[in-house]
Amino acid sequence: MAKYYIDSCTWRDFYEDRRDFMRPLGEWAFRLLKKIIENKDIVLYSDLVVEELSKDFGEKEIAEIFEIIKSKGLLEKVNISKEQVSEAIQLKNKFKIPLKDAIHAIISRDSYAILVSNDNHFSKLKEIMNVRKPEELI
Repeated sequence: MAKYYIDSCTWRDFYEDRRDFMRPLGEWAFRLLKKIIENKDIVLYSDLVVEELSKDFGEKEIAEIFEIIKSKGLLEKVNISKEQVSEAIQLKNKFKIPLKDAIHAIISRDSYAILVSNDNHFSKLKEIMNVRKPEELI
């Protein structure tokens, strides 16, 4: 059983069926979620993912976004510790990336999960955690 920590951009790709130039980001996110369900893998999320989604969506919409996985019993919440935030601050400064991205990276690493994202900031952190794009996993 694999574990995935899906960043907020990928959740938005799925929910809004977004495209990027010629790439069907929403379709790839959907196909990955479908594969996760078929394999009975686990999707992790944190308050930080919810916070980021809250910038564009209300509570009801966020619940709808997660429902595809939650309804199958495959969604698990992970907490963020003070130690993880402290380490993320160090990574932010060392690699010149946003703090929230550093926190996502630490959470995924500590949870032994694959971080799923198209965000290029994570490529700087490949040595500390496993990051993959949705299309690489389907």
